[in-house]
Amino acid sequence: MSQESLKIIALVLFALMYVGIIGFPRFKMWVALAVAAAFVVLGVLPLNQILGAINWNALMMIAGTMLIVYYFIESQMPNKIADALLRKAPNVMWVTILMSLFSGIVSAFIDNVATVLMVAPVGIAVCKKLKINPIGMILSIAVSSNLQGAATLVGDTTSIMLAAHAKMDFMSFFWMEGRPGMFFAVELGALATVPIMMILFRKDKQPVRSDAHTEVRDFVPSVTLVLMVVLLISASFIPNKPETTNGLICLALALVTMVLEALREKSAKGVVGAVKSVDFETLLLLSSLFCVIAGITNIGIIDDFAQWIVKVGGNSLLLLYTMIVWGSVLISAFVDNIPYVATMLPVLSVVTARMGVEPYLLYFGLLCGATLGGNLTPVGASANITATGLLRKQGYEVKFKDFARIGIPFTLTAVLAGYLFIWVFWS
Repeated sequence: MSQESLKIIALVLFALMYVGIIGFPRFKMWVALAVAAAFVVLGVLPLNQILGAINWNALMMIAGTMLIVYYFIESQMPNKIADALLRKAPNVMWVTILMSLFSGIVSAFIDNVATVLMVAPVGIAVCKKLKINPIGMILSIAVSSNLQGAATLVGDTTSIMLAAHAKMDFMSFFWMEGRPGMFFAVELGALATVPIMMILFRKDKQPVRSDAHTEVRDFVPSVTLVLMVVLLISASFIPNKPETTNGLICLALALVTMVLEALREKSAKGVVGAVKSVDFETLLLLSSLFCVIAGITNIGIIDDFAQWIVKVGGNSLLLLYTMIVWGSVLISAFVDNIPYVATMLPVLSVVTARMGVEPYLLYFGLLCGATLGGNLTPVGASANITATGLLRKQGYEVKFKDFARIGIPFTLTAVLAGYLFIWVFWS
């Protein structure tokens, strides 16, 4: 089989994989796994390159965080924080806004899905207590979580991938080469969504009060969670460190937490619950996607895509930047942003090298569009899928129009703010 024929087959399989993931979300893991297996059989991804294709650092970070967050939720600390937020809020509208901002702040340092799993149950409990429909609050929590994930190196898998690709450390997201980084672009977008929430929830003016005083059962998970963030920040300053450093930190702290909790409870029951809380399906899905991305990179599709972007974008950096940001918004509305960002990073490296410009403008534009674009639809981001799943378990079916009412204004406002900020400081 010729190289061109193999490339066409790989491209068709790649497109069919996305169609399958979007059309049959319940079977997306099997769809991605099947395409990855086909790539290996066809020789698109040689058998001896499978282990190297998988981003073990990202997988270990996600798994370790999920384990720690399980104990964090069980400790009742999130509920205590929610009690404090309720005491600060004058009415239901501000409860929603504060819960959303709280979710965003947490998500800047913890995986988006883990954040939703931690905060959304608290939001549902609050809504039950106030006897209001939880859909608006929970969706706001999810999109805020997804928005803030790009603020720091440790906030989202896409940020970790960008940092690894561009050799950035934790502080690069705040200040780099004498200019403000991605953190400020994201925070500007987050602040811009507050007036949007005030408009969306303007009718929710019922007064609230909370006399609850949740007792935290155990402070070990809170300590290990904070320690995890501190160690990840510290590790980002270590030069030439192993690629799996961040993952090993998260996994090691998760194991320490499990051991300490088992000793405290004198039982392995909590350990069993923690292991069951890990979303192994998502981990296998990501592993398959990493293999597929490596395959299309090996066969030259990435380089062809880069040439097409240069041809369409011409020599106009503004046009190219605009295409990257808003094109990423549209694509990420329907496609998981992790494989998309994994696909685009090497593309942008080739494009900017050929144009003779620094890649950071397009890198940040990609992260802005791809991360925030997932908020356009309920299937655009894992955090949104998780939130709608939680609501479904509570008997609330989220319709597309319910999500669009919140997701579309959130996305357009936040992306526009980030788009302008990044262009002003990095063009």
